[in-house]
Amino acid sequence: MLELYQGSLKVEDILSRWYKKYRDKNYGAFISFVGIVREEDSIDGLSFDIYEPILNKWFQEWQEEAKKRGAVVLMAHARGDVYIHESSYISAVLSPKRKVALKLIDEFVEGFKANAPIWKYDLLQGKRVYAKERSLKLPNSGILSNL
Repeated sequence: MLELYQGSLKVEDILSRWYKKYRDKNYGAFISFVGIVREEDSIDGLSFDIYEPILNKWFQEWQEEAKKRGAVVLMAHARGDVYIHESSYISAVLSPKRKVALKLIDEFVEGFKANAPIWKYDLLQGKRVYAKERSLKLPNSGILSNL
């Protein structure tokens, strides 16, 4: 399940809904990761642009990998502005065994950071400034790799 939201994520609502949906599906582990915008470099927050066709394909590949391991991967991400101390990203893995979920959440979060087609901007004094020094080029993304 991939969910995209405008602005910051309502962490408690999303995690609670996911838990309620999957708690009776016989998964023994529900491992979540919540990304929170840190106060650093005088930013007011971060802003995100998402290229959905590539993100959907990327996420579907992760769903297929999770399914091979008997697991499910969930993800929510913000579009637009997210201010410091708010959440822009949530992911979770459910699996029958905790070791699978623990390993998969680490792989998924690292894979997300390196390959998801989401561009990050710093919010500085009311302006969006592309965070190029903290961005990675996306493999096989052509012209989008330089955004």
